[in-house]
Amino acid sequence: MDHGDKLFWLAVVIQRKYAQICAEFDLTPSQATLLCAVRNEPRQMAYLAASLGMTKNALSQLVDRTARRELVGRTSSAQDRRVVMLSATPTGKVLAEALYAEIAKRLPEIARNLDADDQRDFARLATAVVDTSDLSPPTSN
Repeated sequence: MDHGDKLFWLAVVIQRKYAQICAEFDLTPSQATLLCAVRNEPRQMAYLAASLGMTKNALSQLVDRTARRELVGRTSSAQDRRVVMLSATPTGKVLAEALYAEIAKRLPEIARNLDADDQRDFARLATAVVDTSDLSPPTSN
C-alpha cells in the first residue's frame, strides 16, 4: 500500500470511530460536527459552510434538522442584519460539550494497538498535520 492508500484507510478508521461516538449521542456525524463548531461561540453561516466544505443550501438543511431538535438557533448579526449567525442553544451547548469530551477521550483509541513510543509519534504527527493544514474557509476574490 502506498502513502495515499494508508491515509485513505486512516480516514476510514477515524470516520468509523467518530460515527460510533456520534450515534451514542443520537447525532449524525454532520450534526455533531456542526454542534461542536458552534459550541463555544456563534459563527456566521457563510463561514461554517466554507469551513465545513458544504454548500450554503446543504448547511441550511443540516441546520434546519438540528434546530428542530432545539440544539442550535439562528440569529441576525448585530453588526449586519443580512448576516445569519448560528449558535448552540443551552441544551445544544451541554450536549456539544459532552460529545466533544467523549470524542477527545475516545478517538485516540484508534492508536491503542501501538506501543507507547509510536502513540507519542502518532500524536506528534497528527498535531503537526493539523497545525500546518489550512482549515480556514477559502477566500473569494
